[in-house]
Amino acid sequence: MELVAVVLLAGCSAVYFVFGGADIGLGMALPYLGRDRAERRRADGALWPLSVVHEGWLLQALTVLAGCFPALVGEVTGGLWLVRNAGLCRRAAGGGPVCDALVVAGSCVLACGSGWTPASVVDEESGRPAPTTTGAPTAAAVALLFLAHGMSSAALRLTGAPLRRARVLTGQHAGTHSYALTSAVMAALPLLAGHRLPLWEHVAHGSVQRLLLPLLIRAVPLLLATRARLRRRPDTDPL
Repeated sequence: MELVAVVLLAGCSAVYFVFGGADIGLGMALPYLGRDRAERRRADGALWPLSVVHEGWLLQALTVLAGCFPALVGEVTGGLWLVRNAGLCRRAAGGGPVCDALVVAGSCVLACGSGWTPASVVDEESGRPAPTTTGAPTAAAVALLFLAHGMSSAALRLTGAPLRRARVLTGQHAGTHSYALTSAVMAALPLLAGHRLPLWEHVAHGSVQRLLLPLLIRAVPLLLATRARLRRRPDTDPL
């Protein structure tokens, strides 16, 4: 059961970094992609409601972590995505510039935190405090990876002027190949960080795993089906 828990945690984390990471990177670039209200609405349409569905993979990973590796919960979790999700919800309800700012700020904090937190945890588990000279460059590098992944996703999900701006950074022929490349890198990030964590030493009692894991495994096809149902074609309305 321990192996199942580790594989499920790794798989859900990797999927979230691929799907949710694209949303975060796109959210970071909203001011660049959308210059007026119509363009911002088009860019927002690429984020909502799929980004909410993608958070389900994060919730799934956190549930595995809390249930099967409770001693590590305080180390690697937090409320970094709450500000961004609040902005997305308000934006979908007709919010204005303040909501856009929440989405951008929340996305940037999430991207940087996704680099800083694993670096800090790995250093701490190794018995070394995580210095700023280590955490800051890691956070910056990971944030750039999120942004590159978001731009690759934007080249597939947007149309019109936002698409042309995305291709300035990704190349005029950006498409599934560039997205596959950035997806592979994004999926590797949580795996590289996770293999340094002492998962086996902090695994929960077997009875907890036997109760929790079957439920979480059954949730995986539901998440996949929900994403397939809500996935929309890029907006084609003229600007």
